[in-house]
Amino acid sequence: MAPADTGVMTTALHITLITETFPPEINGVANTLGRLCDGLRARGHRVELVRPRQNGDRQMVGDDELLLCRGWPLPGYPGLQWGQSSMHKLLRRWQHHRPDVLYIATEGPLGLSALRAARRLGIAVVSGFHTNFQQYSSQYGFGLLTRLLTHYLRWFHNRSSLTLVPSVSQRMELERRHFERLALLSRGVDSQLFHPTRRLPTLREQWGLAERDIAVIHVGRLAPEKNLGLLKRCFDTLKASYPQKNLKLIVIGDGPQRAALEKELPHAIFCGAQRGEVLASHYASGDVFLFPSMTETFGNVVLEALASGLGVVAYDQAAAAQHIRHGYNGVLAMPGDEDAFCDAAAWLLEERETLRCVRLNARQHASRQGWPAIIEQFEGQLRGACVGEHVVPNAPTSP
Repeated sequence: MAPADTGVMTTALHITLITETFPPEINGVANTLGRLCDGLRARGHRVELVRPRQNGDRQMVGDDELLLCRGWPLPGYPGLQWGQSSMHKLLRRWQHHRPDVLYIATEGPLGLSALRAARRLGIAVVSGFHTNFQQYSSQYGFGLLTRLLTHYLRWFHNRSSLTLVPSVSQRMELERRHFERLALLSRGVDSQLFHPTRRLPTLREQWGLAERDIAVIHVGRLAPEKNLGLLKRCFDTLKASYPQKNLKLIVIGDGPQRAALEKELPHAIFCGAQRGEVLASHYASGDVFLFPSMTETFGNVVLEALASGLGVVAYDQAAAAQHIRHGYNGVLAMPGDEDAFCDAAAWLLEERETLRCVRLNARQHASRQGWPAIIEQFEGQLRGACVGEHVVPNAPTSP
């Protein structure tokens, strides 16, 4: 019996990953999917990627590992797009080269076509809940559609064998909304890339900071749903509480709210979007990391900040709830309590030794949160869907 089990577990899978965002695009979803895709391929699996065409893509004909489709700009969200591919195009492709399992990471028109094609062919489907679009909708002028969008997302995910969510708090929220068959797949961090040794005195000098001064940083997409108005309130609180300290607010990232933030925060330093080792050096050259968002399914930047040895201030949800022990390796506030958020940040700066210990503990914790174990877990979840899938070919596919 054991040899048979071993044989099954070592069989390479043909996995198709459907997504509307992917590296080199800069966002948490793209970063996660790039890691998962590379990790599965490194473990010997064949991974086919279906995504919208990006700037710089060449026409690739006959590529078994990449299917490019048309993309349409997402209203109010420059740089992101809906993908569009006809179900019949996917049916033809998968009838000739049938995947063992689909992983659908985004729920737009491309994901819907893939879901319908897979159900028509009886292919196992695992979906991922990566973005709280139902919470974002009100920020982008779609407030009236929020309930309808929640209904659609529930319909979509409940038609997969399994829906993977990145945090316990997200799973509880979706269970409350009657999403079914939810499983946890957390996120990892490259703790060799994001490392305190990447701190650059020359970069801090450009920011006007000496070694004992305090760089208060934020990394992320500059967009309304990120609750970035709290950056100003919190930084003003720190300046008022510690007038003797030289504090600078450093904002790393880009997005539709950048121009408004630059007007609101004229003394902050805006570094734009960064990636790779340059991004890692920006993290490591900071001291305190402010993360005021309340719409995250996870928040990869929290783990990156912890791995870089920063004192993280965040609301008690998603990645922060999972990885931060208040007062030990970061500080937390109840979601929505702005006073508590500002107080927590101020506490970090009361004593130099407090911040030093929190930062050391943050690095120690994050250094154990690598991607390999998460990729292995993801592989197991995909295998489980292949074994347990009971989708009937030609099943109804309309909401």
